[in-house]
Amino acid sequence: MQMNESQLVPASQDKVWAALNDPAMLAKCIPGCQKLDMTAPNEMTATVVVKVGPVKASFSGKVTLSDIDAPNGYRISGEGSGGVAGFAKGGATVKLTAEGPESTRLDYAVDAQIGGKLAQLGGRLIDATAKKLAGEFFEKFAAELSPPAPEAPAEAEAEATEEGEKKGWFKKLIS
Repeated sequence: MQMNESQLVPASQDKVWAALNDPAMLAKCIPGCQKLDMTAPNEMTATVVVKVGPVKASFSGKVTLSDIDAPNGYRISGEGSGGVAGFAKGGATVKLTAEGPESTRLDYAVDAQIGGKLAQLGGRLIDATAKKLAGEFFEKFAAELSPPAPEAPAEAEAEATEEGEKKGWFKKLIS
């Protein structure tokens, strides 16, 4: 399976680069991630639970970063075993391009192979699931890096009477 996509992230290139190298951030964003630990400067171990069609499996594996060109990109490679469900291995080339002071385009090209029960499910189901999981990851990743929206005060709290008391919805209704 191969997939090439691009995502606009509302953060500076340096901030995106730091987040892509932060195991805690990645663990929050990877769908089904149970554990992600840095074991060496360029290596991590992960446990991820994934459901593909009728098959749900827990994969344990190793992830390696190579061809590091900070803060422009790297190659991420991994392999994992899901027991009876099968195995997955592959990688992605990630490239970051500043689109402005607070906007970064993240391009990625993924190549992956699967085996075991998962491979028997059919290419279209596997491809659709992979695209869905990648979409969920980048949606969550972009949301985590987005600046927080300013909080608007609740309408009931914003309106106060002349004495400084706050009106609730019932008092507004009868006044």
